Amino acid sequence: MTFTGFIGSVCMFPLRAIIGASVALGIHPNVLTLIGVLINVGAAWALGKQHFLLAAVIMIVANIFDFIDRKVAHITNTVSRFGAFWDSTLDRFSDIALFLGLIYLYASLRRTDYVMIASLAMMFSIMTSYARARAESLIDKCKVGFMERPERIVLFMIGAFPSPLPPFDHRMGAVLWVILVLSIVTVANRIHYTYLVLNDKPIPTGSNPISRVFWRAFFWRDERTTLPYDLWVIAILAFVWLTPPDWLRDPTASGLGAWKWPR
Repeated sequence: MTFTGFIGSVCMFPLRAIIGASVALGIHPNVLTLIGVLINVGAAWALGKQHFLLAAVIMIVANIFDFIDRKVAHITNTVSRFGAFWDSTLDRFSDIALFLGLIYLYASLRRTDYVMIASLAMMFSIMTSYARARAESLIDKCKVGFMERPERIVLFMIGAFPSPLPPFDHRMGAVLWVILVLSIVTVANRIHYTYLVLNDKPIPTGSNPISRVFWRAFFWRDERTTLPYDLWVIAILAFVWLTPPDWLRDPTASGLGAWKWPR
C-alpha cells in the first residue's frame, strides 16, 4: 500500500460512520453539499483574519461534507445529473471563498505582491476546472494534470496548519506558489491534450529517458494512491516545509526554517 493510500484508508474509518449517520437521518446529498460550502465560508473568514489553525479545522469539517455527499448519493440511489452540476458549481464557490479570504488578509497587510499571487492562483485554479469541463464537451475525457480540487484543498489545510519543522509556523506562502505553478501547468496540460485529441495527433511519450519523464509528468494521468503520485506528494511537501519563508517573502511567516538548524 502506498503512503497516500494508507492515509486514505485511515481517514475512511470515521467517514464511514458519518456516511452511515447521514443515510440514517435521511439527509439529501445536495443538502450535504450546501452545508459544506457554508462551513467553508467560515474557513475563508478565519483565513482573512489570520486565524490559520481555526481555518484548518473548519476546512476539515467542511470537506467531510463535500466528500460524503457523493457516497450518500450512491448509497441512497439519489445520484442525478443535477446533483453533479450542483456539486461542481458549489465547489467553485467554495474554492473562490478560500482564495478571497487570503486576498483580504494580504491586502490588509499591504502585501500587493501576495494579493497578486493569490489572485493568479485563484484564476488558474478555476481555469483547471473550466478547461476540463469545456474539453469534455468536445472529447470523451480530459483527466490530465496533477493539480485538481482535492490537491488544492489538502494544500490549503497543510498551509494553515503549523509546519512540523522548526520554527513551526504556517507555510501558506509556499502553498500558494505550489498551487499557482501546478495549476498553470495543469491548464496547459488540458489545452494541449485537447488540441492533440481533436486533431487526431499522438500523445508525446518521448524518445529518451529524460523526455519520457517530462511527457509523463506533463500529461499527468497517474491515479491517486499510486507510487508516482506519492513521489509528487513528497516533493511538494519537501518544498512547502523546507523552503525558508524568507526566500518567498511570506507575509505570515519568517525565518530560514530548516536551513537555520545547527550544522
